[in-house]
Amino acid sequence: MTQSDAASLARTPLYDLCLELNARMTEFSGWEMPVQYSGISREHQAVRTAAGMFDISHMGKFRLTGKNVLEQIQRLVPSDLSHLQPGQAQYTVLLNPQAGIVDDLIFYYQGEDGGGSQRWVVIVNAATTQKDQDWMKSNLDLSQMEFQDCSGANTLIAVQGPDAVRYLQSFVAEDLSAVKPFGHLEGTVLGQPGFLARTGYTGEDGFEVMTAPETGRELWRSLLQVGVIPCGLGARDTLRLEAAMALYGQDIDDSTTPLEAGLGWLVHLDTKGEFIGRPVLEKQKQDGVQRRLVGLQMQGRNIARHGYPVYVDGKPVGEVTSGTQSPTLGVAIALAYVPTPLSKLDQILEVEIRGKLYPAVVVKRPFYRRVK
Repeated sequence: MTQSDAASLARTPLYDLCLELNARMTEFSGWEMPVQYSGISREHQAVRTAAGMFDISHMGKFRLTGKNVLEQIQRLVPSDLSHLQPGQAQYTVLLNPQAGIVDDLIFYYQGEDGGGSQRWVVIVNAATTQKDQDWMKSNLDLSQMEFQDCSGANTLIAVQGPDAVRYLQSFVAEDLSAVKPFGHLEGTVLGQPGFLARTGYTGEDGFEVMTAPETGRELWRSLLQVGVIPCGLGARDTLRLEAAMALYGQDIDDSTTPLEAGLGWLVHLDTKGEFIGRPVLEKQKQDGVQRRLVGLQMQGRNIARHGYPVYVDGKPVGEVTSGTQSPTLGVAIALAYVPTPLSKLDQILEVEIRGKLYPAVVVKRPFYRRVK
């Protein structure tokens, strides 16, 4: 990355603190972000065995307020959000009319104020922040609600790992052990207001903490002092892939439906009414999908990467969407779309790597699951 390239990129409020730790920086969705600090493998293992922290301030952050917000956002997603109680959240997807995935995101329901106005927080991918905002605004009645983009006004730090809650508790007034997975609260971080959610993108326990920039900077320094390992995008990618969590733009996009992507658990056809893309999903549910996203384990040391073709009997049948060498499992793993008849467990496939075909087997997802 040249100096001129870097000069045109956005930077988070923690940028200089990352540089102080000699982070190796890279371009990511228009942002200059740390790809690694002490090494991807060390950072990965820190999250799996103790605790690591990530600067994810580049992610999009919206606040929705109004008396009928639920009624409106229900039309944007296939998941039934009506079951959410204050302090609960739902991972889901925005859909276009073809049931393609506009983005994956999390809705956090904060409850109602004294006047009956609902309060929601929405966290979206950094690469799609403007796209998501435009899509949501074009499909919401903004005369009935307030849509606030606070993406640039807050830091967001993910603290992940089996010891993450213990480390973070030292700097939070509220009892974090009382927050259930996919729960959240408005709390006090280092004496200042903060939004804390027991969510993450690593397959481990932990919290994502949204605060004002100065509080975020102080929290980053405080966590560093007590031994939490700073982690970059490299470890974030290997961790999420072991947990088989989709990466938008690779594993899911506007041309993939949640049923094809193995996200059928987000589709609640029986409990909700009309939503964008419903007719397509109803037909796929009835007829079955033509392709599926599967987990692959390479039968050897070769690593399947994004875009590599998948073969059966010498014929191309699909394509790898994500792949890496799993630091935890010690084997090469990947995700790929293949025709539904070839998606059964133990199906033998081949991946083309540098002009040669290497065997891979369809395995159960996720590749890694933490012991609770």
